[in-house]
Amino acid sequence: MGLYDRIARIYDPWSRSVTEDIGFYVEQALASGGPVVELAVGTGRIAVPIARAGIAVIGVDSSPEMLAEARAAAESADVAHLLDLRLGDLREPPVDERVPLAICPFRSLLHMETEAEKLQALRAARALLEPGGRFVFDVFAPSPEDIEETHGRWIEREPGIWERADWDEQRGVLTLGVRGPSGQTEMAISWLPTERWRELLEQAGFEGIELYGWFDRRRYRGGEDSVWIARRPG
Repeated sequence: MGLYDRIARIYDPWSRSVTEDIGFYVEQALASGGPVVELAVGTGRIAVPIARAGIAVIGVDSSPEMLAEARAAAESADVAHLLDLRLGDLREPPVDERVPLAICPFRSLLHMETEAEKLQALRAARALLEPGGRFVFDVFAPSPEDIEETHGRWIEREPGIWERADWDEQRGVLTLGVRGPSGQTEMAISWLPTERWRELLEQAGFEGIELYGWFDRRRYRGGEDSVWIARRPG
């Protein structure tokens, strides 16, 4: 059983407060005209709202249990016909179609543990795009305050759902534990400074790279969160 299979049933309650990115990604999808590929689609937290806006989504995830939750959410929202869910890896997504937009929300690229794996995932995302297509994703790097406030402590993020962060600043790795009434897991999240992300995007063959500090497209001023829009030449 995979990392997210173990917490598929508590994932939505755990991430209930994360809503600030939904409108941004829906806006990106509408602007593209679709279809959209979402890498690490999870339970459909982003994909279902995009489908509700009338845009078809190909959703890829490595967790069968998360895909089952996404399928149920799409059926409940009456958009299952617009959501094509596929089991696969970000580094080799099972998608032959070429699309105007690929997205990877909620810091999911940080599950690629090494820079080589991150670069492989970025190149795979670029390969999904038609000429001039865009890849949009968000990541983070922790602040000293965040590390100090959370390191080594179990914190109740939502009622009955606890989270523990163990930060290795030298390696740039967060070991995140999550536990709730119906499951628990532990995962490695590997962050990079923004300048390194830009270098990897350029190595992957992207151009027209835009960097923002939040989903309202505010200028990036060195905060924890970074939102990226990169274009495939063409």
